[in-house]
Amino acid sequence: MKKFLMTVAAAALAAPMVAQTAPARVAVIDVQRVLASSAAGKAASERLKKMQDDRMAKAKQMDEEMQKLDSDINTKKLSLSEEKITDMQKQLSDRKIAAQRYAQDAEREMGEARDRALMELENKIKPVIDSIGKEMGLAAIFNKFESGLVYASEAIDITDSVIKRFNDATASASTQPAASNPPATTTSSAAKKQ
Repeated sequence: MKKFLMTVAAAALAAPMVAQTAPARVAVIDVQRVLASSAAGKAASERLKKMQDDRMAKAKQMDEEMQKLDSDINTKKLSLSEEKITDMQKQLSDRKIAAQRYAQDAEREMGEARDRALMELENKIKPVIDSIGKEMGLAAIFNKFESGLVYASEAIDITDSVIKRFNDATASASTQPAASNPPATTTSSAAKKQ
């Protein structure tokens, strides 16, 4: 995420200035709010939640099977042969190991899926941020809460503009063929004010 923000800031700083003597204009964006409020961010969040719920259900099923086997071992201890008890204990031990491996694999898969989803969203959001930055003549755009920023006036917060433009861009991208996705060219409310 920091790499993404540094790239955005560098791109904004590299944009040609209208006049060297003009004061540098900056803006801030709440990236977490964009991810949580945009249609694409909500869809990604729902996919990740479904994936997590599926993994949790499978883990719960495995746990219930282990509990049943453990209960069977304890209730049938006196009536079963030593060999059968040993076999059931080995099955229980194998299931515990399988459950631990499953939990580790599920955690790794969730992390990888989350990273992929964030990367896809960043790749879609960055052109929107760049476009708004250029339209507004901004020299830099900072992540409001991850840049070390202590104070930022709401007047320089472009988060709502980015969310609106990103939603428009992703909505039009889903209705058009992937080969022809022109960038949105509407001006944001923050750009109109300035």
